[in-house]
Amino acid sequence: MFDGFDFEGFWDNGPEPVRIGRGPELTDEMILAVERELGYKLPESYIWLMKQHNGGFLEKTDFLLGYELPLIGDRTMMRMLYQITTDDCVCAVNGEYGTKFLIEDWGYPDIGVAIGVGFFGEHEVFFLDYRDCGPQGEPKVSHVDQE
Repeated sequence: MFDGFDFEGFWDNGPEPVRIGRGPELTDEMILAVERELGYKLPESYIWLMKQHNGGFLEKTDFLLGYELPLIGDRTMMRMLYQITTDDCVCAVNGEYGTKFLIEDWGYPDIGVAIGVGFFGEHEVFFLDYRDCGPQGEPKVSHVDQE
């Protein structure tokens, strides 16, 4: 699933980043509840990753985009992966500043589930993009820059 990916130093496990960004241990019941709420089936690879470490801030932040953007080139920085939780949390895919907020209040495209943000917070969002596969399919990850 993540063959060859080096998770050493991937997560920022400092006390404050963990307190703010990391969610509770992820259960199958939580996953089903959040999937029902969002209307999307979360991919197994994402669920596996969140069961290892349920969201939080990242230490390894530099990611290849696969295309060029005028101001940043072919790389971007993801600062945080949202957690999956049924608790009241702002830093969750379904939280106060999660998917629904980003689509309705910030005008992001309604393409799926917001899973994380870049270094400039909600100005750069990473989505599980279900446009090609439908809400029960295997989504791709899309980077959406507000600018």
